[in-house]
Amino acid sequence: MAQNLKTALLQVDLVWEDIEANKKIFEEKIKALSADVDLIVLPEMFTTGFSMNAKNLAEPPKGSSFEWMRQMASEKDAAVTGSVITSEKGNFYNRLYFVFPDGSSEKYDKKHTFTLAGEHEIYASGTERLIVNYKGWKICPLVCYDLRFPVWARNTEDYDLLLYVANWPAPRVHAWDILLQARAIENMSYCIGVNRVGKDGENLDYVGHSAAYDGLGKRVSKTTSETEFSEEVILERSHLHEIRTQLKFLQDRDRFTLH
Repeated sequence: MAQNLKTALLQVDLVWEDIEANKKIFEEKIKALSADVDLIVLPEMFTTGFSMNAKNLAEPPKGSSFEWMRQMASEKDAAVTGSVITSEKGNFYNRLYFVFPDGSSEKYDKKHTFTLAGEHEIYASGTERLIVNYKGWKICPLVCYDLRFPVWARNTEDYDLLLYVANWPAPRVHAWDILLQARAIENMSYCIGVNRVGKDGENLDYVGHSAAYDGLGKRVSKTTSETEFSEEVILERSHLHEIRTQLKFLQDRDRFTLH
């Protein structure tokens, strides 16, 4: 069981709908990370940008981008996570993979498709939440628009880290900042959000604001640049133990069933 989890946030200007170009960019950034990094977090649809062109861009389950993630995880001896456009059984999914250093993996299909951009017309919604066990840490990975729905992120499993991979545009980045912090506070969990920067093929601007917060909502990442950056942050298990033992807020949560 790891007492600390060194996590890398990779905020990048994605190349629109160019899978190979984006993999090359991320490969260079991943290889530049420290040797003892534990977890590498990439944005939503990190190989394409937030595209509705699923017909031409979708990969089969565990396709080439997944295999690339496996290669990166093996080379860095670290877990890698991010979402890619995936086609399975006649449906398209905005699918997040969590790839372990040994090559094994778990997946999560984005639950809340972004109706404002018509994502619900192209992509099927996921139906199950994922809790990953990695180095003794319980991690709940979600995708972008899921951030607006606190019930879906509700910490009923006593997870340690909630993370969001995103393509969250600049006009609503104020909401991104506030909601990431709120999810950390209400769930007494570390919360990480990794967003992209730059302009996409739909002429939408992105300013990043990727960040990590502790279980009381204090920002633990230091970089605030609205351009590309990579930052490694150390998450401390002792922090979660201390606040949950002293404050016990999670014990007072409301009881209900989500349908």
